[in-house]
Amino acid sequence: MSNRHLLLEIGLEEMPARFIRGSIQQLEDRVLAWLDENGIEHGGLTTFSTPRRLAVLVQDVAESQKDKEEESKGPSKKIALDEDGNWSKAALGFSRSQGMSPDDIYFKEIKGTEYAHIKRFIKGEQTVNLLPGLKDIVTNLHFPNHMRWGSHSLRFVRPIRWLLALFGREVIPFTTAGVTAGNKTRGHRFLGDDVVIEQPQEYEEALKGRFVIADAEKRKQMILSQIKELEKDQQWVVLMEEDLLEEVTNLVEFPTAFYGTFDEKYLDLPEEVLITSMKTHQRYFPVKDAEGRLLPYFVSVRNGGRDHLETVARGNEKVLRARLADAEFFYEEDQKLDIREALKKLETIVYHEKIGTLSEKVNRIQKITRVLCDMLKLPDRERRLAERAAAISKFDLVTNMVDEFPELQGVMGEKYARQKGEEETVARAVHEHYQPRHSKDDIPESITGALVGVADKLDTIVSAFAIGLIPTGSQDPYALRRNATGVVQILVGKNWNFSLNELLQQVIDITKEDVQVSNETLMESLQQFFKLRIKHLLQEQQVRYDIIEAVIGGELAGAPDIMEKARILNSHRNDDDFKETIESLSRVMNIAKKSDQENDIDPTLFENKEEEELYKEYKKIAELFSDAGAEHHFSALKTLTPVISAYFDHTMVMAENDKVKDNRLAQMRKLSELIGSFAMVNEIQVK
Repeated sequence: MSNRHLLLEIGLEEMPARFIRGSIQQLEDRVLAWLDENGIEHGGLTTFSTPRRLAVLVQDVAESQKDKEEESKGPSKKIALDEDGNWSKAALGFSRSQGMSPDDIYFKEIKGTEYAHIKRFIKGEQTVNLLPGLKDIVTNLHFPNHMRWGSHSLRFVRPIRWLLALFGREVIPFTTAGVTAGNKTRGHRFLGDDVVIEQPQEYEEALKGRFVIADAEKRKQMILSQIKELEKDQQWVVLMEEDLLEEVTNLVEFPTAFYGTFDEKYLDLPEEVLITSMKTHQRYFPVKDAEGRLLPYFVSVRNGGRDHLETVARGNEKVLRARLADAEFFYEEDQKLDIREALKKLETIVYHEKIGTLSEKVNRIQKITRVLCDMLKLPDRERRLAERAAAISKFDLVTNMVDEFPELQGVMGEKYARQKGEEETVARAVHEHYQPRHSKDDIPESITGALVGVADKLDTIVSAFAIGLIPTGSQDPYALRRNATGVVQILVGKNWNFSLNELLQQVIDITKEDVQVSNETLMESLQQFFKLRIKHLLQEQQVRYDIIEAVIGGELAGAPDIMEKARILNSHRNDDDFKETIESLSRVMNIAKKSDQENDIDPTLFENKEEEELYKEYKKIAELFSDAGAEHHFSALKTLTPVISAYFDHTMVMAENDKVKDNRLAQMRKLSELIGSFAMVNEIQVK
């Protein structure tokens, strides 16, 4: 019999759009893994997903597992046979455990010793008998949020309403949450009816006839094509961000694009307010003209056909009109608010019960900003701008507009600050200090925005760690990982190369003035946390894992310096002399571990010219390390290789004379500290 196609569909109440991509990927991975684990050969796999279904179609699934011959190893020959050459209890037990007889035992030599072996022929199980095991795949799927319904114990993203499971024309029998798998699926909730699927390959076309485009990529292309047609007909430019397009694709089963309009008077509102109202709250695509001016139109996507499309457009216009009317009112009310009044209101808003109010947070941001200005030795004007930006950085959090549209924090702050007469640099910093808001966002362009941004993020991280709010697993409610990554990205982007250790200690001191610290290992926890963020950034840059461990293994120094050292080591890792250099430097570091004293080097105790030459090179490189860049540091360390080799060829570090031995260990320790200030090169793997 030829191979058959396999189809599995989970029918649900409407899922949140943001869950669909991850869920269908998980289903695909688990089905493929299950087939491979069970030794069932198959062809390609196609996924289908809509708000109401997750489905996979696997082509050319074998009718049975492969037959296989399995060899098992038993006791050694001297244990398997007694003195008379008869089978021992061990041999009989071995054959019985394999379902075979002693006559099937044979001996094979392994590393000079003969062992009993048995070969078993295992006939492959029929696939149709194994397929009910797909139930476990369904019930073990995981989602960001789960729910239970009725009296069922299963926790799932949404209630399961039907299951479609076919192997060729044959239904795969299993039941879960009171739903039994069959050969029937459901069409569009309002436009389509139920349909029997005779064979898996009919699935997609059958659903299309019931107003369901099951292939998510085809739905997306339909939406794009329809919007492009609107753009061409109306001479518009429709703003189509990938994230919004993805969300809209996963909100509908049969997409039809249409457009609506709103009153031109609302164009007097800030553009960001209009766009946020349309995109974030209504999932509409904003419209601009060829010159980039926002127009009083929007494009949306209906889950259905073209019937009564004008009525649908009018309904959407009504909803948006109410949104924009609210925004207009909030914007006008906010014009009456004075910045000083706003800052006063921050005193009444609790940021966290153990950390304090937003006003206290702003005070800490100001103090950390001053620390950063000191470390960078900034001139008075830049210090003044940074301190003012820090002082008003959160004032817009009490405005009506940000209360209604939290996504606009910082954005409205910049606009209101400018309206209230703040200097341009200060106003822009109120917006910029939230950057980078996500992995693809830019860092603040201005120094002022970067200073306040680093201060704000460090306060969030350190105060949270101080009271034990440390991210675990996927739980990170205060976005501390994102904030720490943002700090590193800003420091690197601005080439601010001061010690992160020193900065963290000063932030801890500031935090302790307001916050009762319960984390007994606060500094250690913070160091490890930032090292992990740097490690993640270096992994994204394809830096080898052992080189990453080398550059983050020592003191938490300047972030730009750490990133640059990783780049240098990674770029030189294939050089002909890299192995020799790393082995030579690592030898010094490993021997230095034997030193348990803090004595200085005494040149009068040197007994050969190799000790003197190594000491001379050490002093030369130590002086170079005080001001040269990382590339020069690595080049200087490379020059040590022949000097170190000559030293070990003629010098026994662990000498019998204790004074000589301690002096040599001191030289190893000092040199090791110098090498370690560049990188813990003994972490680097060389072959």
